[in-house]
Amino acid sequence: MSPILVRPVREQLEHDRVIRLLQAKYKRKFDVAINPGNEQTAPVGNGPSPWYPDLVLQERGRKIVGVVEVETAESVNHLEAMSQWVAFGKLRAQFHLYVPASAIDSTRRLCVDLGIPVAEIWAYHSIGDQLRFTLVQKTGPGLPKGSPEPRASVAKPAVNGASARSAEKPAAAKPAVAPAKKAKAAAPAKPMPVAKKAVAVKKPAPAPAKPAAAKKTAKPVVAAKSANGKKKAAPPAKPAKRR
Repeated sequence: MSPILVRPVREQLEHDRVIRLLQAKYKRKFDVAINPGNEQTAPVGNGPSPWYPDLVLQERGRKIVGVVEVETAESVNHLEAMSQWVAFGKLRAQFHLYVPASAIDSTRRLCVDLGIPVAEIWAYHSIGDQLRFTLVQKTGPGLPKGSPEPRASVAKPAVNGASARSAEKPAAAKPAVAPAKKAKAAAPAKPMPVAKKAVAVKKPAPAPAKPAAAKKTAKPVVAAKSANGKKKAAPPAKPAKRR
Protein backbone atom coordinates (compact mmCIF):
# COMPACT_ATOMS: atom_id res chain seq x y z
CA MET A 1 0.00 0.00 0.00
CA SER A 2 1.20 3.46 -0.81
CA PRO A 3 2.29 5.43 2.29
CA ILE A 4 0.60 8.57 0.95
CA LEU A 5 -2.73 7.02 0.03
CA VAL A 6 -5.65 5.90 2.15
CA ARG A 7 -8.18 3.95 0.07
CA PRO A 8 -11.84 3.56 0.89
CA VAL A 9 -12.62 0.28 2.64
CA ARG A 10 -14.40 -1.22 -0.36
CA GLU A 11 -11.53 -0.46 -2.72
CA GLN A 12 -8.98 -1.75 -0.23
CA LEU A 13 -10.80 -5.07 0.00
CA GLU A 14 -10.87 -5.38 -3.80
CA HIS A 15 -7.19 -4.41 -3.96
CA ASP A 16 -6.14 -7.12 -1.47
CA ARG A 17 -8.33 -9.68 -3.25
CA VAL A 18 -6.52 -9.07 -6.54
CA ILE A 19 -3.16 -9.44 -4.77
CA ARG A 20 -4.06 -12.87 -3.37
CA LEU A 21 -5.41 -14.09 -6.73
CA LEU A 22 -2.16 -13.10 -8.42
CA GLN A 23 -0.16 -14.75 -5.66
CA ALA A 24 -1.95 -18.06 -6.29
CA LYS A 25 -1.21 -17.84 -10.02
CA TYR A 26 2.46 -16.81 -9.83
CA LYS A 27 3.50 -19.17 -7.04
CA ARG A 28 3.42 -22.13 -9.43
CA LYS A 29 6.82 -21.07 -10.78
CA PHE A 30 8.14 -18.48 -8.34
CA ASP A 31 8.50 -17.75 -4.68
CA VAL A 32 5.93 -14.98 -4.21
CA ALA A 33 5.96 -12.53 -1.33
CA ILE A 34 3.09 -10.08 -0.86
CA ASN A 35 2.54 -6.81 0.99
CA PRO A 36 -1.26 -6.45 1.30
CA GLY A 37 -2.86 -3.66 3.31
CA ASN A 38 -0.44 -2.17 5.80
CA GLU A 39 1.89 -5.19 5.83
CA GLN A 40 5.55 -4.62 4.97
CA THR A 41 7.19 -8.04 4.80
CA ALA A 42 8.96 -8.07 1.41
CA PRO A 43 11.07 -4.97 0.74
CA VAL A 44 12.92 -4.22 -2.51
CA GLY A 45 15.62 -1.73 -3.38
CA ASN A 46 18.79 -0.70 -1.67
CA GLY A 47 18.97 2.21 0.69
CA PRO A 48 17.64 3.42 4.02
CA SER A 49 14.03 3.60 2.77
CA PRO A 50 13.12 0.47 0.74
CA TRP A 51 9.90 0.07 -1.22
CA TYR A 52 7.16 -2.48 -0.63
CA PRO A 53 5.39 -3.46 -3.87
CA ASP A 54 2.22 -5.51 -3.68
CA LEU A 55 3.92 -8.67 -5.02
CA VAL A 56 7.60 -9.63 -5.22
CA LEU A 57 8.49 -12.49 -7.59
CA GLN A 58 11.68 -14.40 -6.75
CA GLU A 59 13.41 -17.36 -8.37
CA ARG A 60 14.51 -20.34 -6.31
CA GLY A 61 17.85 -18.68 -5.72
CA ARG A 62 16.13 -15.71 -4.04
CA LYS A 63 16.82 -13.51 -7.04
CA ILE A 64 14.09 -10.93 -7.68
CA VAL A 65 12.80 -11.24 -11.24
CA GLY A 66 9.70 -9.05 -11.05
CA VAL A 67 7.59 -6.71 -8.96
CA VAL A 68 3.84 -6.30 -9.33
CA GLU A 69 1.81 -3.27 -8.29
CA VAL A 70 -1.99 -3.37 -8.11
CA GLU A 71 -3.89 -0.09 -8.35
CA THR A 72 -7.53 0.89 -7.93
CA ALA A 73 -9.53 3.67 -9.55
CA GLU A 74 -8.52 6.10 -6.76
CA SER A 75 -4.79 5.33 -6.87
CA VAL A 76 -4.19 5.86 -10.59
CA ASN A 77 -2.96 9.47 -10.45
CA HIS A 78 0.13 11.55 -11.02
CA LEU A 79 1.16 11.57 -7.35
CA GLU A 80 1.06 7.78 -7.05
CA ALA A 81 3.00 7.39 -10.30
CA MET A 82 5.70 9.79 -9.12
CA SER A 83 6.00 8.22 -5.68
CA GLN A 84 6.07 4.51 -6.60
CA TRP A 85 5.94 3.69 -10.32
CA VAL A 86 9.10 5.64 -11.11
CA ALA A 87 11.02 3.79 -8.38
CA PHE A 88 9.75 0.36 -9.49
CA GLY A 89 10.65 1.12 -13.11
CA LYS A 90 14.27 1.74 -12.12
CA LEU A 91 14.71 -1.72 -10.59
CA ARG A 92 16.55 -4.45 -12.50
CA ALA A 93 13.48 -6.65 -12.13
CA GLN A 94 10.51 -6.32 -14.45
CA PHE A 95 7.70 -4.01 -13.42
CA HIS A 96 4.11 -5.24 -13.97
CA LEU A 97 1.14 -2.98 -13.38
CA TYR A 98 -2.48 -4.07 -12.77
CA VAL A 99 -5.17 -1.39 -13.01
CA PRO A 100 -8.97 -1.33 -13.45
CA ALA A 101 -10.19 -1.48 -17.03
CA SER A 102 -11.59 2.04 -16.71
CA ALA A 103 -8.12 3.46 -15.90
CA ILE A 104 -6.15 2.07 -18.86
CA ASP A 105 -5.94 5.32 -20.82
CA SER A 106 -4.82 7.42 -17.84
CA THR A 107 -2.25 4.75 -16.86
CA ARG A 108 -0.70 4.76 -20.31
CA ARG A 109 -0.60 8.54 -20.39
CA LEU A 110 1.17 8.73 -17.02
CA CYS A 111 3.75 6.13 -18.06
CA VAL A 112 4.52 8.01 -21.27
CA ASP A 113 4.67 11.44 -19.63
CA LEU A 114 6.98 10.27 -16.83
CA GLY A 115 9.03 7.86 -18.96
CA ILE A 116 8.28 4.84 -16.77
CA PRO A 117 9.47 1.53 -18.32
CA VAL A 118 6.57 -0.83 -17.59
CA ALA A 119 7.11 -4.36 -18.92
CA GLU A 120 3.39 -5.26 -18.85
CA ILE A 121 0.14 -3.46 -18.15
CA TRP A 122 -2.87 -5.59 -17.24
CA ALA A 123 -6.51 -4.60 -16.90
CA TYR A 124 -8.83 -6.37 -14.47
CA HIS A 125 -12.59 -6.29 -14.14
CA SER A 126 -15.14 -8.30 -12.20
CA ILE A 127 -17.91 -10.45 -13.69
CA GLY A 128 -20.15 -11.48 -10.84
CA ASP A 129 -17.88 -13.05 -8.24
CA GLN A 130 -15.01 -13.64 -10.66
CA LEU A 131 -12.14 -11.38 -11.66
CA ARG A 132 -10.85 -11.40 -15.23
CA PHE A 133 -7.42 -10.19 -16.33
CA THR A 134 -6.54 -8.88 -19.80
CA LEU A 135 -3.07 -8.00 -21.10
CA VAL A 136 -3.29 -4.58 -22.80
CA GLN A 137 0.39 -3.66 -23.25
CA LYS A 138 3.66 -5.58 -23.31
CA THR A 139 6.96 -3.85 -23.96
CA GLY A 140 9.47 -6.07 -22.19
CA PRO A 141 10.82 -9.52 -23.08
CA GLY A 142 8.61 -11.15 -20.45
CA LEU A 143 9.39 -13.16 -17.35
CA PRO A 144 11.73 -16.17 -17.49
CA LYS A 145 10.53 -19.04 -19.67
CA GLY A 146 7.83 -21.17 -18.10
CA SER A 147 6.45 -18.48 -15.79
CA PRO A 148 2.65 -18.40 -15.59
CA GLU A 149 0.53 -15.45 -16.62
CA PRO A 150 -2.96 -14.62 -15.39
CA ARG A 151 -5.52 -16.14 -17.69
CA ALA A 152 -7.94 -13.88 -19.46
CA SER A 153 -10.80 -16.38 -19.24
CA VAL A 154 -11.83 -19.37 -17.12
CA ALA A 155 -12.33 -22.76 -18.80
CA LYS A 156 -15.81 -24.24 -18.46
CA PRO A 157 -16.01 -27.59 -16.56
CA ALA A 158 -17.00 -30.71 -18.51
CA VAL A 159 -20.67 -31.74 -18.20
CA ASN A 160 -19.95 -35.47 -17.76
CA GLY A 161 -17.16 -38.00 -18.09
CA ALA A 162 -17.90 -38.74 -21.74
CA SER A 163 -17.58 -35.11 -22.75
CA ALA A 164 -14.33 -34.81 -20.79
CA ARG A 165 -12.86 -37.83 -22.58
CA SER A 166 -13.94 -36.48 -25.94
CA ALA A 167 -12.33 -33.14 -25.13
CA GLU A 168 -9.00 -34.86 -24.45
CA LYS A 169 -8.96 -36.65 -27.80
CA PRO A 170 -7.43 -34.60 -30.57
CA ALA A 171 -9.71 -33.82 -33.41
CA ALA A 172 -9.30 -36.21 -36.33
CA ALA A 173 -7.52 -34.66 -39.23
CA LYS A 174 -9.78 -34.11 -42.17
CA PRO A 175 -8.73 -35.95 -45.35
CA ALA A 176 -6.93 -33.77 -47.73
CA VAL A 177 -9.10 -32.70 -50.58
CA ALA A 178 -7.71 -33.75 -53.93
CA PRO A 179 -6.73 -30.72 -55.89
CA ALA A 180 -9.07 -29.92 -58.72
CA LYS A 181 -7.92 -30.92 -62.16
CA LYS A 182 -6.29 -28.18 -63.98
CA ALA A 183 -8.37 -26.86 -66.75
CA LYS A 184 -6.98 -27.55 -70.19
CA ALA A 185 -5.04 -24.70 -71.43
CA ALA A 186 -6.88 -23.01 -74.20
CA ALA A 187 -5.21 -23.37 -77.58
CA PRO A 188 -3.46 -20.21 -78.52
CA ALA A 189 -5.48 -18.21 -80.96
CA LYS A 190 -4.14 -18.21 -84.49
CA PRO A 191 -2.77 -14.89 -85.48
CA MET A 192 -5.01 -13.00 -87.78
CA PRO A 193 -3.53 -12.54 -91.25
CA VAL A 194 -2.22 -9.13 -91.71
CA ALA A 195 -3.94 -7.41 -94.57
CA LYS A 196 -1.50 -6.38 -97.23
CA LYS A 197 -1.59 -2.87 -98.31
CA ALA A 198 -3.05 -2.47 -101.75
CA VAL A 199 -0.45 -1.15 -104.11
CA ALA A 200 -1.85 1.10 -106.69
CA VAL A 201 -0.66 -0.05 -110.10
CA LYS A 202 -0.16 2.78 -112.43
CA LYS A 203 -1.59 2.09 -115.81
CA PRO A 204 0.64 3.10 -118.68
CA ALA A 205 -0.44 6.26 -120.30
CA PRO A 206 -2.20 5.65 -123.60
CA ALA A 207 0.03 6.06 -126.62
CA PRO A 208 -0.55 9.26 -128.44
CA ALA A 209 -2.84 8.83 -131.41
CA LYS A 210 -1.12 8.79 -134.73
CA PRO A 211 -1.85 11.86 -136.71
CA ALA A 212 -4.23 11.25 -139.47
CA ALA A 213 -2.57 10.90 -142.84
CA ALA A 214 -2.83 13.98 -144.85
CA LYS A 215 -5.19 13.73 -147.68
CA LYS A 216 -3.57 13.54 -151.02
CA THR A 217 -4.13 16.69 -152.80
CA ALA A 218 -5.18 16.34 -156.33
CA LYS A 219 -2.50 17.30 -158.76
CA PRO A 220 -3.53 20.06 -161.06
CA VAL A 221 -4.43 18.71 -164.42
CA VAL A 222 -2.76 20.47 -167.22
CA ALA A 223 -4.95 20.80 -170.16
CA ALA A 224 -3.57 18.90 -173.07
CA LYS A 225 -3.38 20.58 -176.33
CA SER A 226 -5.27 19.04 -179.11
CA ALA A 227 -3.86 18.40 -182.39
CA ASN A 228 -5.44 21.45 -183.76
CA GLY A 229 -3.84 23.54 -181.07
CA LYS A 230 -6.85 23.82 -178.93
CA LYS A 231 -6.75 22.87 -175.36
CA LYS A 232 -8.83 19.92 -174.37
CA ALA A 233 -10.94 20.20 -171.30
CA ALA A 234 -9.51 18.33 -168.35
CA PRO A 235 -11.59 15.45 -167.01
CA PRO A 236 -13.07 16.02 -163.56
CA ALA A 237 -10.80 15.04 -160.67
CA LYS A 238 -11.65 11.85 -158.82
CA PRO A 239 -12.23 12.23 -155.13
CA ALA A 240 -9.44 10.88 -152.88
CA LYS A 241 -10.15 7.60 -151.12
CA ARG A 242 -10.16 7.63 -147.34
CA ARG A 243 -8.22 5.04 -145.46
